Amino acid sequence: MAGTKTALITGITGQDGAYLSKLLCEKGYKIIGITRSHHVDNLEKLKKLQIADEVIIEECDLIDLSSIIKLIDKYKPDEIYNLAAQSSVGVSFKQPIGTINFNIISVLNLLEAIRMIKPTIRFYQASSSEMYGKVTNLPVTINTPMHPLSPYAISKASAHWIVVNYRESYGLHACNGVLFNHESVLRDNTFFVKKVIHETVNNHHDPNWVLKVGNIDIKRDFGYSPNYVEAMWLMLQTDNPDDFIICSGKSISLRSIIEYTFAKLNVSLERLIIDSNFMRPTDIEDIYGDNTPAKTKLNWEYELNFFDVLDTLIDEEMKSLL
Repeated sequence: MAGTKTALITGITGQDGAYLSKLLCEKGYKIIGITRSHHVDNLEKLKKLQIADEVIIEECDLIDLSSIIKLIDKYKPDEIYNLAAQSSVGVSFKQPIGTINFNIISVLNLLEAIRMIKPTIRFYQASSSEMYGKVTNLPVTINTPMHPLSPYAISKASAHWIVVNYRESYGLHACNGVLFNHESVLRDNTFFVKKVIHETVNNHHDPNWVLKVGNIDIKRDFGYSPNYVEAMWLMLQTDNPDDFIICSGKSISLRSIIEYTFAKLNVSLERLIIDSNFMRPTDIEDIYGDNTPAKTKLNWEYELNFFDVLDTLIDEEMKSLL
């Protein structure tokens, strides 16, 4: 197809990688999906969205600059979306060196390869609200001072500023999307919201089942992944690269998510157990962002109430049992 754009997506097997691939497929892109060379590919999410056959899968070690250079030279993509990371806050406390090393060096290598091979490539980096950590003023804006509280957050903050530096120093079209928590049926069961829904749906008829969680009196800004990946794409369609907060603009407590899910499935709150083994060394008490710039500058639309998203996720989880 004449004029077809080519997009390279790292982290293609994750939730956002799958939804972004679906969006770009609908827009006529040629998509190159990147997986780790030592990783057994899991294309389940792409298959669930019925787009696995539309994506070219390539193995690439993002810690190896030469491998990235060869890949960019081979496909000469118009856009690169970097969604690859060690993305678990909990795991980062157990594996701080590995988390920091991969999450920083991979971004540096991608940007350096772009600078060397094809500087016109438009680059998207998946930043995280965890970078802001201990905030004193809400809502969080792109200019809120960062006070990361985990090795994961430190790695994301470092990568964020590397992107800014390459944009300002080398003139690359490089953008950071600071996404707050966003969920979907494709979310792995290790993440809080999906864990709550998956375990409750699958065990709500079992009288001996209990849900074990850590600190649930913290509050987070939650959204819906299929809508958030649209903002990623919109960032790379603008002529002036910039960084944006992508969020719902509201926070709700983790406890309220459990209470809503239990009530919907008629589960007693006596099944809820607070377990110290799930507590983190440090935690953000409350955080939510300001999505006004994304709405006004990118024309991004998002008005979903997260309890409506929960209804969708619970219904989809129930269907999976049939």
